Amino acid sequence: MSKTWRPATQLVHGGTLRSQYGETSEAIYLTQGFVYETSEAAEARFKGETDGFIYARYGSPTNDMFEKRMCMLEGAEDARATASGMAAVAAAVLCQVKAGDHIVAARALFGSCRWVVETLAPKYGIECTLVDGRDLSNWERAIRPNTKVFFLESPTNPTLEVIDIAGVARLANQVGAKVVVDNVFATPLFQKPLELGAHIVVYSATKHIDGQGRCLGGVVLSDKEWIDENLHDYFRHTGPAMSPFNAWTLLKGIETLPLRVKQQTQNAAKIADFLAEQSKVAKVIYPGRKDHPQADLIAKQMTGGSTLVAFELKGGKEAAFALQNALEIIKISNNLGDSKSLITHPATTTHKNLTEEARAELGISAGTVRLSAGIEDTDDLIEDFAQALAKVSA
Repeated sequence: MSKTWRPATQLVHGGTLRSQYGETSEAIYLTQGFVYETSEAAEARFKGETDGFIYARYGSPTNDMFEKRMCMLEGAEDARATASGMAAVAAAVLCQVKAGDHIVAARALFGSCRWVVETLAPKYGIECTLVDGRDLSNWERAIRPNTKVFFLESPTNPTLEVIDIAGVARLANQVGAKVVVDNVFATPLFQKPLELGAHIVVYSATKHIDGQGRCLGGVVLSDKEWIDENLHDYFRHTGPAMSPFNAWTLLKGIETLPLRVKQQTQNAAKIADFLAEQSKVAKVIYPGRKDHPQADLIAKQMTGGSTLVAFELKGGKEAAFALQNALEIIKISNNLGDSKSLITHPATTTHKNLTEEARAELGISAGTVRLSAGIEDTDDLIEDFAQALAKVSA
């Protein structure tokens, strides 16, 4: 019956395990290891002849509930929960490549994601080519005989570019490569990369899935065969496992994911419309607006806009700082997907390690600002922007 549940129901009830005490809320199994009734039972467990948990680094009942619930939402066969979003990204990419292999990645990536493919992977003899992911011909031209992985995020951080996931997947399938999609900005509610042909999906669960600024977490989702053949041993032996306490916290957060994302998206859309009319704002980029450069693609592969808005102030860094410092409700933070509205200046925070030329390629100027809309009253947020913009020099 759970297969027919809609997302809001899946996220409250999916994958729930109950102990003999019949608890309403999921239990937290804070244990490192597990005991066996007999030596023979231990041997069978380690041989894989019987089901059960062995060691918390491999998995635990609380983590298992979180993984199963995410699988239901994403439409994936299997998943592994990790200690952070970056642990998920690193695991998803690196577990399936070796020295001599080649990665093609969209250049518009979160700074740490770009570091994994551009700086870390080459240290181990893995080549990487960065492309403007918006044009499928760039992906095609970058393919080599040793290309094994395509990696992208869509919408991108922070400029909300959208990449044709189905198109990239078609190219990857032609050469036997795997497509890894960082789906954080779309959330699993607005975009289903696996349905579009991607092979692996990663999330920073720290963002919308927790959504309340409490804990770190990540998750990698794919088909069971890929996880068994690629991620399973990497995960067991390198130790990026999520804490059971964090898994429990995320289970509580995910129950309200549809409610929060709905309000966040409504707020983001109305704020984007407001900002687009302001004389001190040079441009606004929002996936829900008709003036988005890739509005047609968005209509095909996404079912909603985003909780994020990118905009550029005419006065550059000085204007961006003045705006952020004048805001009263909206807080300055590099995080996103939170119940609280958060704002950041990417050029000096999340993307500061990129060269000025690299930021320019991505459309990140000194005046670029990223807003993560929260669940506050929409009018209060717009009024906060209005009073802050009034304090920005023309």
